[in-house]
Amino acid sequence: MERPVTEWVNVTGDISIIARESGEVWFHTLSGAKEDMDPFATLMTGAGSKGSTVGLLDGAINLGFAGIEQSLARPEPTLVGYAVALVGAYHTSVDTPRNLRRAAGRFVELGRPEVAAYLEERAREETGHDRLALKDLRALGLPAERLVANYIPEGIKPLCKRFDDLCVEDYPIGCIGYSYCLERIAALKQKTDVEKVQAMCPDGIDATRFLRSHSSLGSEAAHVEETIEFVASLPANDRIRVVQETYESALIMAEGYNHELLKSEAEMLEELHQAIGEALPFRPDLSASRGETRSARTEMSEMMP
Repeated sequence: MERPVTEWVNVTGDISIIARESGEVWFHTLSGAKEDMDPFATLMTGAGSKGSTVGLLDGAINLGFAGIEQSLARPEPTLVGYAVALVGAYHTSVDTPRNLRRAAGRFVELGRPEVAAYLEERAREETGHDRLALKDLRALGLPAERLVANYIPEGIKPLCKRFDDLCVEDYPIGCIGYSYCLERIAALKQKTDVEKVQAMCPDGIDATRFLRSHSSLGSEAAHVEETIEFVASLPANDRIRVVQETYESALIMAEGYNHELLKSEAEMLEELHQAIGEALPFRPDLSASRGETRSARTEMSEMMP
């Protein structure tokens, strides 16, 4: 009888994620003992499985957000905050096809056609998503092209830089971990989340194209499943690197999004005003949807890939 697959990856120096094919996941603190006394102090070398792979990847995201979970901002939802989130969504999606194709080209050079093909397919699927964010900004009456040309939310910059840097590495396998982190979080968004944001928009205005696409209503759930299956098929060293980057991306995402969520309404208004050089087409005092227990700004910030 075959033993169930167990995988493990060290992500923080002293903490490893351990996952079994059955779905069990736990975090292991390395003891400092000799390797023969702590088997998880060595690198895994065996084959992967879907069950253990999803445990490692999702465990990496949970661990990355764990440090900031208690202090994560929960501001009241506003249309101003939503506009800022859409600008961030544009910047995290506009260069995705180009970056993925660059990484794919490197894997062609390295003689890894299966990785190159996976990344090329992802690049095709992500093409045009930035235009959805632009359409949503225009629907809100904003000069979308001018706004995104002049403004990148400060908390989003490190995330964009991370992806740029990953895709030009000599061995850019980490870009898969980054992409998984963003798609997995986006796939958590449900129809009710989209409806809450839509209710915040002016009557007759559809400004949720990007959110619908990057939610359970779009293709994100399928992308997540395909990525899990692909990562599980990779050699152990590649799986280790993908999981480690999923964790690093989650850390950057958590810090960056919290930075944006901590901004006051006045700060966001000033940033938007500076970028477009004119007053916003909607009144801030009418943009909040009262009585919500969860912030639409929080929901929108979490969805930005």
